[in-house]
Amino acid sequence: MADFRSGWLIALALSSWHSGSLAAAQPEDEDLALYGMDRSAISLATGSVQTLRRAPAVASVVTAEDIAAMGATDLDHVLEAVAGIHVTRVATMYAPNYIIRGIGTGGVTNPQVLVLLNGLRMNTDYNGDKGNMWASMPLTNVARIEIIRGPGSALYGADAFAGVINIITKTAEQMPGLRVGARAGSFNARDAWLEYGSKQGQLSIAAYLQAGRTDGAGTLVEADAQTLNDRRFGTHVSQAPGPMNTGYDAYDGSLDLSWQRWRWRTNLKWRDKVGTGLGVNSALDPDHRARSGYAASELSWTAPDFANDWSVGASLSYMFFTEQSPDGLGLFPAGARIGPNLFPNGMIGGPGRWERNLRSSAFATYSGVSGHALRLGAGHDDLYLYGVETMKNFLISPAGIPIPTGAVIDYGPIQPHIRPQRRKINYVYAQDEWQFARDWALTAGVRHDDYSDFGGTTNPRLALVWDADLDITVKLLHGRAFRSPSFNEQTGINPVNMGNPQVGPETIRTTEAALAWQARPDLNLNLSLFRYRLKDLIRSVPNPAPAPGATYQNSGGMDGNGGEIELAWDLGPSLRWQANYARQNAHDTITHGDPGYAPRHHVNSRLDWTLGPGWQFSPQLNWVAGRRRATGDARAPVADYRTVDAALTRQLPHGWTVTATVRNLFDADAREPSLAPGLALPFDIPVSPRTLALQFSVKL
Repeated sequence: MADFRSGWLIALALSSWHSGSLAAAQPEDEDLALYGMDRSAISLATGSVQTLRRAPAVASVVTAEDIAAMGATDLDHVLEAVAGIHVTRVATMYAPNYIIRGIGTGGVTNPQVLVLLNGLRMNTDYNGDKGNMWASMPLTNVARIEIIRGPGSALYGADAFAGVINIITKTAEQMPGLRVGARAGSFNARDAWLEYGSKQGQLSIAAYLQAGRTDGAGTLVEADAQTLNDRRFGTHVSQAPGPMNTGYDAYDGSLDLSWQRWRWRTNLKWRDKVGTGLGVNSALDPDHRARSGYAASELSWTAPDFANDWSVGASLSYMFFTEQSPDGLGLFPAGARIGPNLFPNGMIGGPGRWERNLRSSAFATYSGVSGHALRLGAGHDDLYLYGVETMKNFLISPAGIPIPTGAVIDYGPIQPHIRPQRRKINYVYAQDEWQFARDWALTAGVRHDDYSDFGGTTNPRLALVWDADLDITVKLLHGRAFRSPSFNEQTGINPVNMGNPQVGPETIRTTEAALAWQARPDLNLNLSLFRYRLKDLIRSVPNPAPAPGATYQNSGGMDGNGGEIELAWDLGPSLRWQANYARQNAHDTITHGDPGYAPRHHVNSRLDWTLGPGWQFSPQLNWVAGRRRATGDARAPVADYRTVDAALTRQLPHGWTVTATVRNLFDADAREPSLAPGLALPFDIPVSPRTLALQFSVKL
């Protein structure tokens, strides 16, 4: 009884995987587009533009030129090349999870990283991350990506925990006129897009549309959760060995209008026919698809010359998010037996959710005190999970056993996976950048968030920056951040992982030291060291016997330390080398073991080589090593892997650009770790095999 009960309990847990956002305020900024800024400047660290070298944070910037050189077409490609970040995969929908300094592992969700699009939160309410049906984030319209490694709650509120990623789209100045493009590649992948930018007097217009699709790599999965069930119950219905289901259709768009002090930005991200990856319950499901939608719109007003020494601004924003599976998703395939019950059409469950978030904020900066730059801000967020459906073909008996019921219908009125929820947040923050000596600056900030459900939290930060020499800058940083419990962790209704209204936020304290050294005019080196203590982890804790399942609780924490080294070297007028090495070491304060999943060692290296007029070649090496198993997983450590990518770009007359790319050139059999104890997916999660693409674009 215990064996089959544990199997279907896992199934039910993963049938409620769709994503959500943890409420917090987006950053206020005068203009996050920042056209004309290069990789040496950043706005994410304080909300205003400053040099990357003197920014009070350990940060990275990826420009449109970097993206083009890499031949990168997706956000995941870029983030994997950033020091301290590793992009792993989970079985559910083959979704990417972003691990920063070892944080963000051990589950199917990724709420410890805050993802922003033009300063607006993309994290959603149900699970607190960007969504399991993310599928892809194209980079065609991206001007730059700014990344902070480390806590950011003093400015950004909830979920700026392990780090913050801000994706900044192009302005009219960055894409004047009309450009169209198309791309085709392996696995029947194809995309087409257009960009348009124009200035009409004081009115600026930037517009973008893209549509694409792919069948997905279809990499072979040797065994799955149903393979285990077949052995338990004497059936033979597993789809393994069989291909992953990773195809999707993608539609993206944006509109950016600015006039005098006003700006209106709207972004759309729609994904349809999203494949289930390795299955939402780690049982291959080749037949079902899902869809998701994200839309956000912001109206902002800024007055940089509002009064002597004063700059002010305000914004109103709306976000809509949905994830749906109207036909359900396969938890186990047709013919599966769960204990005494046979599911002739398979065990099917597909939750759907609809969210809307309203946010208002205002800020003011004051420079009237010599040596000080003050920034004050306040805001209000209204987060509402207003629509829920629970599509499935079974009910749970009082004894906790799934009973097949026939057709797939909405059982929300009888057994919902969650009920509509609402959360309101008020927040205030203050920040002072104090240049107290010619070569010394101290940035101090604090933010208080008051939540309608679990109360208040206050998060400070301090950053001391010293220009030790003309070529050397030293930083010492300390900050506190929090991750608010998601709606699912608070009020989810699931026999496997029940929500808990008493669960509180996770917290982290991080201390960092960083050094930036321009060793030569053509050579820049960065070193960063960090130590953190994560407390009150939100975990699924087994219920006392004989009750089945588990409940979310604050339980234990994690201690970690490590460092990153970055190099940028202009080896000649036509050759640039960029490389980084990251190391992290963490242990769980309850198990006293390695939390698992994250690489202890990570190297990324890229050459940008101008072969001749109009030609550029960029090979890239990625090495991932030292991934240990979590406690309770007896499998051998995950094998290290090396992958090589390359991009060749040709600028042609009459505005044409052609780019050819290959990813995983040598077709390495690379794997990302599956969840402990590894019974469902004993051979882990395959990384995409060799992939080719050819891209054309032209300015008309």
